[in-house]
Amino acid sequence: MRAALVAILSGLCIGKLQAQADNNPLPHLVTQDGRHALIVDGAPFLMLGAQCHNSSAWPATLPKVWPAIDYLHANTLEIPVYWEQFEPEPGRFDTSVVDTIIKQAREHNARLVLLWFATWKNGSSHYLPPWMKSQPDKYPRIIGKDGRRVDSPSPHAPATLAADIRAFSALMRHLKAKDTQHTVIMVQVQNEPGSWNTVRDFSPEAEKLFTSPVPAELLKVMGTNAPAGGSWSEVFGTNADEYFHAWSVAHYIGQVAATGKAEYPLPMYVNASLRDPLTPGPASKYESGGATDNVLWIWKVAAPAIDVLAPDIYQNDSARYLKVLELYSRPDNALFVPETGGTSGQARMCFAALGHGAIGWSPFGFDYTKYANQPLGAPRLTEESLGQVALNYRILGPIMREVARLNFEGKLQAVAEEKDELKQTLDFGNWQAVVSYGVARNGSPKGNSEPVGRALIAKIGENEFLVTGAFCRVDFKAASGGQRDFLRVEEGGYEKGAWRPLYIWNGDETDWGLDFSSAPQVLRVSLGTY
Repeated sequence: MRAALVAILSGLCIGKLQAQADNNPLPHLVTQDGRHALIVDGAPFLMLGAQCHNSSAWPATLPKVWPAIDYLHANTLEIPVYWEQFEPEPGRFDTSVVDTIIKQAREHNARLVLLWFATWKNGSSHYLPPWMKSQPDKYPRIIGKDGRRVDSPSPHAPATLAADIRAFSALMRHLKAKDTQHTVIMVQVQNEPGSWNTVRDFSPEAEKLFTSPVPAELLKVMGTNAPAGGSWSEVFGTNADEYFHAWSVAHYIGQVAATGKAEYPLPMYVNASLRDPLTPGPASKYESGGATDNVLWIWKVAAPAIDVLAPDIYQNDSARYLKVLELYSRPDNALFVPETGGTSGQARMCFAALGHGAIGWSPFGFDYTKYANQPLGAPRLTEESLGQVALNYRILGPIMREVARLNFEGKLQAVAEEKDELKQTLDFGNWQAVVSYGVARNGSPKGNSEPVGRALIAKIGENEFLVTGAFCRVDFKAASGGQRDFLRVEEGGYEKGAWRPLYIWNGDETDWGLDFSSAPQVLRVSLGTY
């Protein structure tokens, strides 16, 4: 009875979303049973993204961006908007670059995520307009504990906040008027905010706030454990400096986001430079004040206008990568990976992210400009180096609406190959899906020479599954103990939401399981037992 009710409610929710499609609704996020979906054109949408390099958003460099996006089959480009370009003089806004980007995105059938490079960019304030940089006393940097200025903007500077609010509001107001087709589906507010080389601001303004009572709204979420009226040191002890800075940065950005949303309420997120998820160490070892995993709760209270706190994942070992996915996939936070490495080994982590419910995944530095930022992001790109990410998107692109919907409904699981873990089992109740790597025709799994395998399985009926992957074998075991029988295996795709089979797999293609190599193939599998 309960299962039937859940199915009815889920159907009503998806039906409602589909019914909105004809009204051209604004992109937005929805949450149900702790799962999340990004709704674009009235239905769940999976961002198969790529972020260009920092200086690739100029009209002169865009011809080197779009060929890479087209080759990738990416459906979303993440691209900066530079405050220094957008507001060359106080109160005068130049929308020409934004307009060019939107126009070209439509020509390439791509959606956009705009990155507001403003007060913060990687902890610094290098994208402030020159007229602000020339007045460091009015638009100050942080003061370190030693009394010296640090190359990081102060979150306690009213003039900087007011200027950022004015410019960001102008951007959102322009998008509302210009982008009636909703080419822009999300906006990043600042970029990896926080500070390096100091845990917080020690300016007189900051010191006054630090010794004042902790804000009541933060104490409220702590419940009875919080002493009312206590200062940051009294409430948080050794964590006081870092928590105070996280609150200060988040509260600043929350105000910028809120005023921008008042103009045009697109989904908004903040990306985070991460601390080590397994052995973090002290705040002096990472960017303090940003949305690191230990202060997500503070950010949620201080910046409610921010919809998503998103991790920039450059960890090269899978244990840390997977731990980050776990930490940022929460009932109160949709998982979105806006930046990650794009090597062949990291490409498989797109599937791992989907297995944690991700609404989008995007490697950084994907264009054909001369810049490269190995080992963190992408090398100097060629079609060969783009290959594994392109394979992901060639697999997922034609079914991305179904993947987003099934993930939102809790029917999808996905995995990436782990070194020395030759087999992974996914539990679907009456069936288990067994994913193996490096399997000969009728032999045992040995793993691929490098861990590049990935698989995605979604339960679409009692005994029916949608299956795809690369460099792996997928098979099934019945919970009843009966022998698995492939009743029908169809390769095909979706057309306007309806499955369209191309042909049937049988014989060699199914005798030992379902083998996936580098060809983008999607199967609809019907199972039985004997």
